[in-house]
Amino acid sequence: MMNAIEVHNISKSYGKVTALDDVSFSVGRGEVFGLIGPDGAGKSSMFRILCTLLEPERGTATVDGYDTVRQMKEIRRRVGYMPGRFSLYQDLTVLENLEFFATLFGTTVAAGYDSIKAIYSQIERFHDRKAGALSGGMKQKLALSCALVHSPSVLFLDEPTTGVDPVSRKELWDMLETLKERGITIVAATPYLDEVRRCERVAFLDHGHLRGIDTPDTILDRFADIFNPPGIEHGKTTGAADENVIEVQHLVKAFGDFRAVDDISFSVKRGEIFGFLGANGAGKTTAMHILTGLNQPSGGTGTVMGYDIRTQYEQIKKRIGYMSQKFSLYEDLTVAENIRLYAGIYGMKGKEIARRTDELLQRLQFSEHKHDLVSSLPLGWKQKLAFSVSIFHEPGIVFLDEPTGGVDPATRRQFWELIYDAAARGITVFVTTHYMDEAEYCDRISIMVDGKISALGTPGELKRRFRQPDMDHVFTHLARQATRNSD
Repeated sequence: MMNAIEVHNISKSYGKVTALDDVSFSVGRGEVFGLIGPDGAGKSSMFRILCTLLEPERGTATVDGYDTVRQMKEIRRRVGYMPGRFSLYQDLTVLENLEFFATLFGTTVAAGYDSIKAIYSQIERFHDRKAGALSGGMKQKLALSCALVHSPSVLFLDEPTTGVDPVSRKELWDMLETLKERGITIVAATPYLDEVRRCERVAFLDHGHLRGIDTPDTILDRFADIFNPPGIEHGKTTGAADENVIEVQHLVKAFGDFRAVDDISFSVKRGEIFGFLGANGAGKTTAMHILTGLNQPSGGTGTVMGYDIRTQYEQIKKRIGYMSQKFSLYEDLTVAENIRLYAGIYGMKGKEIARRTDELLQRLQFSEHKHDLVSSLPLGWKQKLAFSVSIFHEPGIVFLDEPTGGVDPATRRQFWELIYDAAARGITVFVTTHYMDEAEYCDRISIMVDGKISALGTPGELKRRFRQPDMDHVFTHLARQATRNSD
């Protein structure tokens, strides 16, 4: 039987950067095939070539027997593509997005409904809600519905679960199992090892080179230094560690009748690494916005670095660091310009900025990239730079909102070494993450469900309390108790 995908000696460069170098592989019909590798490995370039969005410089590729260059129209009728950022129009409603994608493929929602019924029926009651107002899991289901509405035979998924909580990720892969049963070929990229193991075979790309194709267990074992790096030890902070730098009592944030944050209380000590976990829509981002002075509570009290969250939020902003999922960097500025900009915002003086910039670049081994545009840096480099910039002014607390989304395990480990170093210097780290192995790195963890804190303690305490083998099982156990149907 003819393979669904054939790739022969594909190469692609962008200027001096080689994205793909003589890559060849095949994917069988109905196979769940993984493309894995670190950021900058060439995965997205390969997806775009196979979806006819890019032309290779050398080599050939076929999808369903059609050449990606000469017969792109035939291929586009037969493939579905779901990139990592959902490819949704945030200002259109659920139904409007679906109708738009159906029209692109020359069909209608009614004609393609049977193809998407099992998935779309889970969000259909929210058909008039704008996509931008959906939770991560709901966006996922809508994006998958949009990719399937024209009944494709091959589905390409380029890290579709980045930034999505573990329960929603599992639900997506359960959906993919049902698509496989219908004979759809699936090619997926993912940085999550549990998702890698749900593929039948995986191809490991590294800096444009194909380093191996085999079963997930074989590849993960063969390249364990990249996919399963050794753990890191966290030296506990000494000194005034018993001092609370965050104190919250009965915090509430309501939007109309909806309580995004519903009466939560907790405290965080100086130098502590505090994990703030929850499924998409649980309320953690809303709570973080209050603690960072970006929003004010509807009820309750709290202090950050001794300043009142209701009345002294401008003082709070001056004394904290913040790193969002978007990395908080300006892509069209150089590395040095980004550092100087943020240091100036925090009131640092010119000579001190220059001295500490050189120290930082040497520590990160970025010195020769001082004048490179941030847009040219690999994702992992951007993350390390963004974190270092967020604590450049030595704040008392740094807030990290899913800082390692979409990054390979080895790079995530390097990022956590920076976190441990900051905590050892007495900086409190308040971090949200959807990687449950990172939850194990935290000193203490809270898990929010439906706007409330359902659990609070060390990773060891929570595993014992809920009789679960790891934090992934603890999170899943609690998150499945959620009753909210929206956001």
